[in-house]
Amino acid sequence: MDIKIQHSFLPHVDPEASVAFFRDLLGFEVRTDVGGGTMRWITVAPPGQPDTSVVLHPPFADPGITDDERKTITEMMAKGTFATLVLSSKDLDATFEQMVAGGAEVVQEPTDQPYGVRDCAFRDPAGNHIRINQQA
Repeated sequence: MDIKIQHSFLPHVDPEASVAFFRDLLGFEVRTDVGGGTMRWITVAPPGQPDTSVVLHPPFADPGITDDERKTITEMMAKGTFATLVLSSKDLDATFEQMVAGGAEVVQEPTDQPYGVRDCAFRDPAGNHIRINQQA
Protein backbone atom coordinates (compact mmCIF):
# COMPACT_ATOMS: atom_id res chain seq x y z
CA MET A 1 0.00 0.00 0.00
CA ASP A 2 1.04 3.58 -0.63
CA ILE A 3 -0.75 5.60 2.05
CA LYS A 4 0.16 9.13 3.18
CA ILE A 5 -1.31 11.48 5.74
CA GLN A 6 -3.01 14.26 3.81
CA HIS A 7 -5.04 16.22 6.39
CA SER A 8 -5.27 16.31 10.15
CA PHE A 9 -8.05 18.22 11.87
CA LEU A 10 -7.81 20.47 14.92
CA PRO A 11 -10.69 22.50 16.33
CA HIS A 12 -10.49 26.26 16.73
CA VAL A 13 -12.57 28.62 18.81
CA ASP A 14 -11.03 31.86 17.55
CA PRO A 15 -9.97 31.61 13.90
CA GLU A 16 -7.82 34.75 13.98
CA ALA A 17 -5.91 33.59 17.07
CA SER A 18 -5.42 30.13 15.53
CA VAL A 19 -4.14 31.60 12.26
CA ALA A 20 -1.73 33.83 14.18
CA PHE A 21 -0.44 30.84 16.17
CA PHE A 22 0.14 28.57 13.17
CA ARG A 23 1.26 31.25 10.71
CA ASP A 24 3.19 33.68 12.91
CA LEU A 25 4.58 31.39 15.63
CA LEU A 26 5.03 28.10 13.76
CA GLY A 27 5.70 29.63 10.33
CA PHE A 28 2.98 27.65 8.55
CA GLU A 29 1.37 28.81 5.30
CA VAL A 30 -2.33 29.55 5.20
CA ARG A 31 -3.52 27.61 2.16
CA THR A 32 -7.29 28.03 2.36
CA ASP A 33 -9.70 30.04 4.46
CA VAL A 34 -13.34 29.16 3.80
CA GLY A 35 -16.47 30.37 5.57
CA GLY A 36 -17.04 33.38 7.76
CA GLY A 37 -16.95 34.50 11.38
CA THR A 38 -16.22 31.60 13.72
CA MET A 39 -17.54 29.12 11.12
CA ARG A 40 -14.29 29.05 9.17
CA TRP A 41 -12.31 26.07 7.89
CA ILE A 42 -8.67 27.12 7.56
CA THR A 43 -5.99 24.91 6.06
CA VAL A 44 -2.42 25.52 7.25
CA ALA A 45 0.80 23.65 6.55
CA PRO A 46 4.55 23.93 6.82
CA PRO A 47 6.14 25.47 3.71
CA GLY A 48 7.62 22.89 1.38
CA GLN A 49 5.19 20.14 2.41
CA PRO A 50 2.47 20.38 -0.25
CA ASP A 51 0.94 16.97 0.45
CA THR A 52 0.21 17.43 4.17
CA SER A 53 -1.91 19.99 5.98
CA VAL A 54 -3.82 20.74 9.15
CA VAL A 55 -7.45 21.81 8.85
CA LEU A 56 -8.52 24.18 11.62
CA HIS A 57 -12.27 23.78 11.96
CA PRO A 58 -15.14 24.90 14.18
CA PRO A 59 -15.65 22.14 16.78
CA PHE A 60 -19.44 22.36 16.78
CA ALA A 61 -20.20 22.60 13.07
CA ASP A 62 -21.72 19.12 12.94
CA PRO A 63 -25.47 19.55 13.54
CA GLY A 64 -25.58 16.04 15.03
CA ILE A 65 -23.57 17.01 18.12
CA THR A 66 -25.73 16.85 21.22
CA ASP A 67 -25.65 19.39 24.05
CA ASP A 68 -23.90 16.81 26.25
CA GLU A 69 -21.26 16.19 23.56
CA ARG A 70 -20.78 19.94 23.11
CA LYS A 71 -20.23 20.28 26.88
CA THR A 72 -17.73 17.40 26.90
CA ILE A 73 -15.81 18.77 23.91
CA THR A 74 -15.69 22.24 25.49
CA GLU A 75 -14.38 20.80 28.77
CA MET A 76 -11.77 18.65 27.02
CA MET A 77 -10.58 21.56 24.86
CA ALA A 78 -10.24 23.73 27.99
CA LYS A 79 -8.07 21.03 29.61
CA GLY A 80 -6.03 20.44 26.45
CA THR A 81 -7.12 16.81 26.16
CA PHE A 82 -9.37 16.92 23.09
CA ALA A 83 -6.84 17.08 20.24
CA THR A 84 -3.08 16.71 19.79
CA LEU A 85 -0.69 17.50 16.97
CA VAL A 86 2.91 16.25 17.04
CA LEU A 87 5.48 18.19 15.01
CA SER A 88 9.26 17.95 14.75
CA SER A 89 12.09 20.44 14.57
CA LYS A 90 15.75 20.21 13.61
CA ASP A 91 16.62 22.49 16.56
CA LEU A 92 14.13 21.89 19.37
CA ASP A 93 15.73 24.33 21.80
CA ALA A 94 15.73 27.22 19.30
CA THR A 95 12.14 26.42 18.32
CA PHE A 96 11.13 26.37 21.98
CA GLU A 97 12.74 29.77 22.58
CA GLN A 98 10.98 31.25 19.53
CA MET A 99 7.63 29.91 20.71
CA VAL A 100 8.16 31.32 24.20
CA ALA A 101 9.23 34.69 22.80
CA GLY A 102 6.06 34.69 20.68
CA GLY A 103 3.90 34.21 23.76
CA ALA A 104 2.92 30.55 23.31
CA GLU A 105 1.49 28.80 26.38
CA VAL A 106 4.15 26.34 27.55
CA VAL A 107 2.99 22.93 28.74
CA GLN A 108 6.44 21.31 28.94
CA GLU A 109 9.95 22.64 28.44
CA PRO A 110 12.36 20.60 26.28
CA THR A 111 12.78 17.26 28.04
CA ASP A 112 14.60 14.00 27.32
CA GLN A 113 11.84 11.42 27.62
CA PRO A 114 12.58 7.91 28.97
CA TYR A 115 11.28 6.43 25.71
CA GLY A 116 14.07 8.10 23.71
CA VAL A 117 12.45 11.30 22.39
CA ARG A 118 13.45 14.85 23.30
CA ASP A 119 10.38 17.06 23.07
CA CYS A 120 8.46 20.04 24.41
CA ALA A 121 4.80 20.97 24.42
CA PHE A 122 2.49 23.97 24.04
CA ARG A 123 -1.21 24.71 23.83
CA ASP A 124 -2.60 26.56 20.85
CA PRO A 125 -5.29 29.24 21.33
CA ALA A 126 -8.06 26.60 21.26
CA GLY A 127 -6.34 24.50 23.93
CA ASN A 128 -5.05 21.86 21.51
CA HIS A 129 -1.95 20.03 22.72
CA ILE A 130 0.98 20.77 20.38
CA ARG A 131 4.08 18.62 20.93
CA ILE A 132 7.34 19.26 19.13
CA ASN A 133 9.95 16.50 18.89
CA GLN A 134 13.64 16.92 18.18
CA GLN A 135 14.34 15.45 14.75
CA ALA A 136 16.82 12.59 14.84
